[in-house]
Amino acid sequence: MGRLSGFSYQEVTRKLRKLGFEFYRSGKGDHEIWFNPESRMKTTIPHHREIREGTLHNILKQAQVTIDEFLSV
Repeated sequence: MGRLSGFSYQEVTRKLRKLGFEFYRSGKGDHEIWFNPESRMKTTIPHHREIREGTLHNILKQAQVTIDEFLSV
């Protein structure tokens, strides 16, 4: 288990909000698109109870947020 394991949807969205992201629109199925107006970056987040480590890593990669930035907020 790495540093990104065990985060729930609520925890991830709370941290992304602190980093300047906001809900943009619904995606396909149970996915949501989040947007940061400052950096102009979008990321797709699945609305699951727990977000898997690899999925969270890809979310942060899309958002251009480092793991350390994410964990520090």
